[in-house]
Amino acid sequence: MTVYTAVLAKESRAALPLAAIETVSVQAVERPAAPTEEKAGARNLPENSSIRATESTPEAAAQPRIYPAGTRFFDGRPVRAVKTIEMTVTAYSPDWRSCGDSADGITATLHHVSTNGAKLVAADPRLLPYGSMLSIPGYDAGQVVPVLDCGGAIKGNRLDVLFPTHEEARKWGVRKLKVTVWDYADGMPRGNPRAKR
Repeated sequence: MTVYTAVLAKESRAALPLAAIETVSVQAVERPAAPTEEKAGARNLPENSSIRATESTPEAAAQPRIYPAGTRFFDGRPVRAVKTIEMTVTAYSPDWRSCGDSADGITATLHHVSTNGAKLVAADPRLLPYGSMLSIPGYDAGQVVPVLDCGGAIKGNRLDVLFPTHEEARKWGVRKLKVTVWDYADGMPRGNPRAKR
């Protein structure tokens, strides 16, 4: 793992900030980089630096990343807990009794209600933007679920969890719970929640 220290950052002035940590294989660090022409936008490291530039090779890209035991995943990517919020959590079903005239089976992000095994959440997008990831005690066995919907009564610290039937939603009732907010831990952007259906 290549980590730029504060000393190196002061010396080179071209090093990435500490938040940009790059994972490389041990083989790539030990072998000297092949001489190549400098590309536009390439990092310039001091000649006496012990950090070597690495080439992006298909072999390096094909190597699986290893995550610590207990790492949670969502949509095939590792996630980490960011914060906990106390929220009032109600439930809804995709039929007319919960959704009225909007009961067409399509969420605010244009996903069908069957997305993620019909386990998704409606939230106030000003507090939890579409695509946010949550785990809610008692819902979907505490698994990470996406925010893909909103509702007229869902404002501020309120959530609505989706159930397949109105009866299941009514059984949930109203609960005050500490909800965990998650974010991707791989450093890649979240992406547009409307793009993937």
